[in-house]
Amino acid sequence: WRGRGEGLGVAWGRALRALSRRSPCTRGGAPLRQPPARRAGGGPRERAGAALPAAGYPELRERAAREPAAFWGALARDGLRWDSPYHTACDSQLGRDRVRWFLGGRLNVSVNCLDQHVHQSPDRVALIWEKDEPGTEVKITYRELLDMTCRLANTLKKYGVQKGDRVAIYMPVTPLAVAAMLACARIGAIHTVVFAGFSAESLAGRIIDSGCKAVITYNQGVRGGRVVELKKTVDEAVKNCPSVKHVFVAQRTDNAVHMGNRDIPLEEEMAKAAPVCAPESMDSEDMLFMLYTSGSTGQPKGIVHTQAGYLLYAAVTHKHVFDYQQGDVFGCVADIGWITGHSYVVYGPLCNGGTSVLFESTPLYPDPGRYWETVQRLKINQFYGAPTAVRLLLKYGDKWVKKYDRSSLKTLGSVGEPINHEAWHWFYNVVGESRCTLVDTWWQTETGGICIAPRPSEEGADIIPAMAMRPFFGIIPALMDENGRVIEGNDVSGALCIAQPWPGMARTIYGDHQRFIDTYFKLYPGYYFTGDGAYRSSEGYYQITGRMDDVINISGHRLGTAEIEDAMDEHPAVPETAVIGYPHEIKGEGAFAFIVLKEDTAHTERVKEELRSIVASKIAKYAVPDHVLVVKRLPKTRSGKIMRRVLKKIVADQSSDLGDITTLDDPSIVAEIQDAYQKYKTEQSASS
Repeated sequence: WRGRGEGLGVAWGRALRALSRRSPCTRGGAPLRQPPARRAGGGPRERAGAALPAAGYPELRERAAREPAAFWGALARDGLRWDSPYHTACDSQLGRDRVRWFLGGRLNVSVNCLDQHVHQSPDRVALIWEKDEPGTEVKITYRELLDMTCRLANTLKKYGVQKGDRVAIYMPVTPLAVAAMLACARIGAIHTVVFAGFSAESLAGRIIDSGCKAVITYNQGVRGGRVVELKKTVDEAVKNCPSVKHVFVAQRTDNAVHMGNRDIPLEEEMAKAAPVCAPESMDSEDMLFMLYTSGSTGQPKGIVHTQAGYLLYAAVTHKHVFDYQQGDVFGCVADIGWITGHSYVVYGPLCNGGTSVLFESTPLYPDPGRYWETVQRLKINQFYGAPTAVRLLLKYGDKWVKKYDRSSLKTLGSVGEPINHEAWHWFYNVVGESRCTLVDTWWQTETGGICIAPRPSEEGADIIPAMAMRPFFGIIPALMDENGRVIEGNDVSGALCIAQPWPGMARTIYGDHQRFIDTYFKLYPGYYFTGDGAYRSSEGYYQITGRMDDVINISGHRLGTAEIEDAMDEHPAVPETAVIGYPHEIKGEGAFAFIVLKEDTAHTERVKEELRSIVASKIAKYAVPDHVLVVKRLPKTRSGKIMRRVLKKIVADQSSDLGDITTLDDPSIVAEIQDAYQKYKTEQSASS
């Protein structure tokens, strides 16, 4: 189904040329057009490095929207290596319990990520492991990664792990963790990676929900110069998990840990295993993995992704959002415990035959220059990270960035939450030296890959700061009003939905398909509801305004807390804010702002007044927070999301009922904020 040695990029190019030769598609007789580009309010104009031909982009967008089955079918046929060809590209209808792609097709994901590249370029570097120890990297070739994967796969099979079994992976970002994911894919087992910072309770909950037969972990982890007791956490978790038959334990440190009856020393067993493992031929719609979403929205959900559609979407978005070229070093600094790590550390880059960086450390270890020293040493070309890290580093000034050579960088990316203007401009101007394309990407665990981003686009098209902008091929956004009607036209806001299926979308919530339907398809029948709000500009571009459940109603005015936060974040002394709604006896709801100040900031009260003025001028006087409280840190999950429900409970004097806070990066922050709030209340009472 694909000529030997032909990479996905070549296949993609051939498929797109074939599609673009066909007549343009229309809706209602009128061709669809890319919205006109504009300068970013006097801001920088960015050029695409190697964008699609100017004449080709609008036609391809039309084609993907009008005939998604033909569009994605051509890409899948030519871009993936199949055991058996599919007979039907798409049989999907949103909300009707039917999302299926590439029916009848059979393939193996690990073959697409490893074997085909080993055949062509066995000594090409697949992974560069940036270890926690500063200045220490390990390069793994495709040949070496295939050997590691096959030995691990054979070890799993030796101990009874079979096709369809679930395997929990509780490991930091290492080559062996990637091999564990690919080993599961090779034998048809379903992996669920759990971030190696979650508590024993959180790990156990995920193991129990998914019915895992085995756990793969390390004796210990190392992060930010500190040892993390992974095996002890697993031991505590599996006490309550009767489904677990074996725990495979690798060695990250030289320290001995307790080994019980079901514990298997992984490297010892891999050394005895055969270096060749025949890949299981999987149906396109068989489960590839499940990944539990953050606990910030309540009970975690096991989001299920399947084989061919997910892999294709991850690979195509990786190549074309970031303009990835063969030979580039792709630096996504996300943990593999999150969907970003799955799609843009592992599956997307490896399917494309790329070189992917595994970042095991933290942005501040041993100092705030860690990212940029790594960029210099590894000659990273694309750097993809979270706004929360950008805002954190911004506090330390420019010197840590400018200390290192960043000339290798071509593309910067932002992921996980909307990026505010100050962070965007610092990322673009300081880190990227005002020359790198900066893509603010919007997507979710449920979407599998990037859905809205400034690239791809017509060649030379503008990028507007802090805006996701352009839907990817085949993504059809729709904004809905409170009555469930589609909002037409531009310069409008509403609930962000997607109007047609795409290959990378999740198929179900493990063990609870009704919850999947109720959560994503019930509110707006026939559409996928993202849970986010969005604004469509006068040019037709999209800006994410925040979660719909982070909307407050002040005197009848509906307002996204992210909008207030974005305005306040523009103050040079304020790198981070979190705004919540609280009951107000006159206005119904008021805004309460928690702010973090830069180090050595003087005149706190003056800063608060300036913040109020900024919000009044940028939004309206009614949006000005009634309260502004300075805190040292904000409560965040380990994925970097602010846990606003904790702040709401504190303000409502319900601190004794915070609910599950095991997903907090540092639970001690709760008491810290409580103390600051009580002191603030006392001061307020005294002044009144």
